[in-house]
Parts: sequence; structure tokens; C-alpha cells
Amino acid sequence: MNQSWDEQYKNMWDDRYKNNEYAYGKAPNDFFSEWLPQFKPGAILMPADGEGRNGVFAAQLGWKVTSFDLSAAGKSKALQLAATNHVNLEYIVGDLEQLTFEKESFDAIGLVYAHFAAAKKSIFHQQLSSYLKPGGIIILEAFSKKHVELKKLNPAVGGPTDMDMLLSKTEIAADFENYDILTLEEEEILLSEGQCHIGKGAVVRFTGRKRGR
Repeated sequence: MNQSWDEQYKNMWDDRYKNNEYAYGKAPNDFFSEWLPQFKPGAILMPADGEGRNGVFAAQLGWKVTSFDLSAAGKSKALQLAATNHVNLEYIVGDLEQLTFEKESFDAIGLVYAHFAAAKKSIFHQQLSSYLKPGGIIILEAFSKKHVELKKLNPAVGGPTDMDMLLSKTEIAADFENYDILTLEEEEILLSEGQCHIGKGAVVRFTGRKRGR
């Protein structure tokens, strides 16, 4: 029987995370680690947290972390990393389509290379936004549409090959239109994150504060 796109995507992540090495390393993403300490710790939601490097970093700063990911293998590695660093994560395995959280219950959301299917990405962004309190913060780094050409030159940099899964400043501004923009930039950076993000990448970086009622 042919697998659905969703099943193939889940299996890809399980395959990537089943090895002992951490696919993207154990250190947090640079942009996330630059911005998160600027805010008072509270409850943070970490979608697509994979092996937990960013969720663990948040927990070390005193945040109450709820992580989720498609991959059970990712959860296992994330909990190992949390234990090594003497912090706790609440980690749920599942697809955002099947998960629900209380509306306006989080103070922050960390979206670090959380790439969703093209038809779902704007819907998922808006769904996630509904879980954020007014005044809450989103910190996002993802590959931009310009990344496709860089990946052709260097597959080791990673990232989706489907242009429609990638992001642009325009899309982010539209998906998070009820936010005050603290930063929104597209740029090329040198990535050195484990074995799967190595080399020059084109990214979108966004930090925004959700407006109150």
C-alpha cells in the first residue's frame, strides 16, 4: 500500500532521529537563543521540536516547555537531552491537526525550522497563534524560498525541496498580521547545526508580539 504524504513525512523524521548522533546538534538555534532570553520566562510551546535542543534551552532559562513533534524517536532523544541537562519537558508525539491546546495559554511560541505542508502552513500558523496570549511572543526561523537554489549547490545545508513549504517575509506578515513586528528579515547565513544543517542557507527570521484585544 502506498503511504500518504503525511506518513512519508513522519517516517522521514523517525529515520533521521533514530541514530545516536543528534541530527541538528545539541546546541540551540542561534536566532532563538539570541531572542528568547530577552523575555520573562513563562509557558512556551515548541512545535516540531525534534530532538529537543531548543526546548531544552528554553527550560534551562526557566520556561515551562511543552514540545511536540511527529517523531517518537525525536521525543526519546529530547527527553535524554533534558535529563542530561537536569530540566523537564512536556513532550507530545503527534500532528498539529490532531493536537489541541487551550486558547491563549502560552506566553511564547518557538518555531525553529518548523516547515509544514504547503496547503497547511498558513492554517497551522493561525492555529498556533490562537494558543498564544495577547502580548505573547513568537520567535521564528525557517528557510526562505531563496533557499532552493542554495540547497541545489549544497544538499548538506538541508531544508525542504518543495518551494511551497518554504517561507517569505510576505507570507509571515500575512499569517501573523495581528502582531507588532520586532524583527522580520530575509538573509543568508552560515549554518553549522549538527550533521543536517551545514553551509550557506537562505532564511526568514521573525520575532513578533501578539497585539492585545
